[in-house]
Order: sequence, then C-alpha cells, then structure tokens
Amino acid sequence: MIISKSEYERMNAVYASRPALRAAALAMGRQDLNEVIYDSAQGAKCSFVFNHELETLPVTNQKRSGRCWLFAALNLFRETAAKKLNADKFELSQNYIAYFDKLEKANYFLDSIMKTLDLYKDDRLVNYIVTTGIQDGGQWDMMANLVKKYGLVPKDAMPETHMSSSTHSINAAVNVKLRRAAAILRREHARGAGAEELEKIQRDTLTDIHNMLTAAFGCPPEKFDLEYRDKDKNFVRIEGLTPKTFWDEYIAFPFDEYVSLINSPTDDKPYDKAYTIRFLGNVVEGDPVCYLNTDMATIKKAVMQTIDSGESVWFGSDVGWFMDRETGALINDLNDYSPLFGGMEFKCSKEDKLDYRMSAMNHAMTITGYHEVNGTPVRWKIQNSWGDERGCKGYYMMNDEWFDEYVYQAVVKKSLLPGKLLDALKAEKQVLEPWDPMGTLAE
Repeated sequence: MIISKSEYERMNAVYASRPALRAAALAMGRQDLNEVIYDSAQGAKCSFVFNHELETLPVTNQKRSGRCWLFAALNLFRETAAKKLNADKFELSQNYIAYFDKLEKANYFLDSIMKTLDLYKDDRLVNYIVTTGIQDGGQWDMMANLVKKYGLVPKDAMPETHMSSSTHSINAAVNVKLRRAAAILRREHARGAGAEELEKIQRDTLTDIHNMLTAAFGCPPEKFDLEYRDKDKNFVRIEGLTPKTFWDEYIAFPFDEYVSLINSPTDDKPYDKAYTIRFLGNVVEGDPVCYLNTDMATIKKAVMQTIDSGESVWFGSDVGWFMDRETGALINDLNDYSPLFGGMEFKCSKEDKLDYRMSAMNHAMTITGYHEVNGTPVRWKIQNSWGDERGCKGYYMMNDEWFDEYVYQAVVKKSLLPGKLLDALKAEKQVLEPWDPMGTLAE
C-alpha cells in the first residue's frame, strides 16, 4: 500500500468528521496521554484490605537501578533471617550480590563470545549477545546461582554506593570493555590465534572489569561482624561471619524444592512442559534457567497456598500496563484509550501481546497477601522495591484481572504442583531462543 495524496486526504476527511478526535487533541494539549485516559472509576477499586496477609518488613528501594529481581529475592530471604535474629529492622546487601552478578555476567558474555567465534558477526545470535551486553536485569535461577556460589551479607557489611544505586553509566562503561574484547577475540580467532592467546584476552578483560566494579561498588567483604539491637532492645554482636556461613546459618533457602512457573499461552509453548533458554544466564557453571509453563489457575492456587503457609512469593510481571504509581494500583483497564480516540479498538489477547512484543516480564516483586471471596481471589497485596513514598507505604494492590493479563512468572514449592507438572520436570526441556519473550529479564 502506498500513502498517496488522495489517501492522505481521505484520512484527513475521516479525522475532520469525528469531533471526538478534536476533543482528544484539546485534552492532550497540556497533559500526558496516560493522565487523560485514566479511569477514576477503575482507580476507585484500589483497596488495601486483604483477608489473607503476611506481616512483612518495610519496603526497600532499588533507586535508579534495574535490580528488582535481586531486591525481591532478598526481601523474601530477609524475613527468615530477621526471625532467626529476632530483629524488626533488617536488610540484606543488594550491592553485594549485584556486584558478583555483574562480574559473572561479564564472564558469561566472554564465554558466549568464545562459543560463537565461528559464526558470522551479523549472525542473529552474535548480534543478540553483543547488543545485550550486561545489564541490571535477571531471573530467579540466575539469582539462585549467585547465592549458592557467594552467599549473602547484611546491608551494613556492604552498603549501597552512588553507583550501585544508579547503574546506567557503569553498565555502559563495562559494555564498552566487553564489546571491545568481543571484537579483539573474534579478530584474533580469525587470524589463527591459539587457545592460550584467547584465554589471556578474556582474563585481562575480566580483570579490568573486576577493577571497575570494585571501584564503583566497593570490595565485597570476606569476613564481617554483625551488630544490631533485637526486638527486645538487646545489643547483639556476632563475630567472624563469612557470606557463606551467614547464608547457611540464618537463611539457607532450599532452592531445590522450588520451581519457576510461567504463563505463556502461545502456540509454541504447550502447557505442562518444561523449558529453558540458551545463552540466558550469569554464572557459567551455574544451573540453567528452568520454567514450567502452565495455566493461570494452577499458578494462583500455588501462590495462595504459599501465602497461607506463611511465605511470600517472588513473581515477575509487566508493570508497563495499567499502573498508577501514586496510589499503588495495578488494575486492568485502569487506562482506556478507546473513548479518547473515538471508539478505536485496542484490546489484545495475552498470546498476541507476547507474540508481537507488546508485553513481557519486566519487573519482579513479591506477593504478600490476597483477598478472596468464597475461595476466589479478587486482589493481591504486592511488596515493591521502589521506596515507601508511593502506593501504600510502598505496597501495591493488583486486581485479579491484572494478574491474569500481566503476571508471567511465580516461584513456588514443587510439592504444591500436580503430578503432570512434576513429570514435566523430569522430561527433557525444550530449548527456547534467547530472544523469546520468556527470555526477557526483570529490570
């Protein structure tokens, strides 16, 4: 189709014949589109009353970084540590684990380049690797690999720095080093360089990145002392801890008992099957990402059972749709384009949103409660990591219809799953391409 002069004039005539579009132009003259299309009747449904609710520690703040997946996991883990320490205020060091995430991602990048040296530089996979570089985002299994290898420390043992809370510029600098190394490795390989020469380039690059990260985020402690006042105002000092001994004694989350459920209702991913994604990871020797794709009813049932057992749930969703940060509302149809633009149709299925890149998981949080009527959930309480100035002291409310449309992942105990999903875990996993929508990282 060609936009001819007559075709353009026809479209102008259509516009002129619809007064509602003139009203839309006036409404958008000095306001953001999302403000204009906000549906206050939907917003009024934002209720923070829940009949199943966990008592949790205050929210945290990831600030100008994409570390939500780490914050959400550490918010889950710190509840266990705080109970064992009898503490009413406690945070784990997000900086500590993010430091090692970036170091491992840099190594994973270099390893991926080495595995694709014989592919042409414009190959889609090579292009994906060098374009992605390293970033703040991640997945549950990537977090598990980090904690298993490095343990954790309290926030006081490695507090935030300006760079850890605002990561854009250091990410950009690290990516320059990595892409430069990719060019050198590929060029030297083409020249006929041997394994030792290529390994030296990798090692030198990783050393440079280690130095950059340490200067930006600080040096992770190998040993530390923990000092605090407990709930009874008693002073407590625990000496000579290491990241691993702290993890083992005060958290020891049983990763092997949990699995990531996803909801991807696309024709290339049948339900009740296990999936993994190639070239998606951070720790080279770590466990690969593993998903079980299933229907939303199964996911919701497992989430409710988890909360009823006293645990929060790490989950991933797309917060780019129908969110009001001020009130903390995640309500389907909170914004409505259709009336503003004269009744145009905008609704799409969840399948189409995934297949045509309108939606994908981009943010991780924890579910800490739900409200049900006669056994059917109607809304969910969400602990976010954007500070306590928005929402209800940093907590958000997700209605059940939004859950259906924009929640893509939840981590639950395997013991809560039906037999067909447990059987799927034992079967060979289908391998997805790294650019699959389910390969999107929460950040």
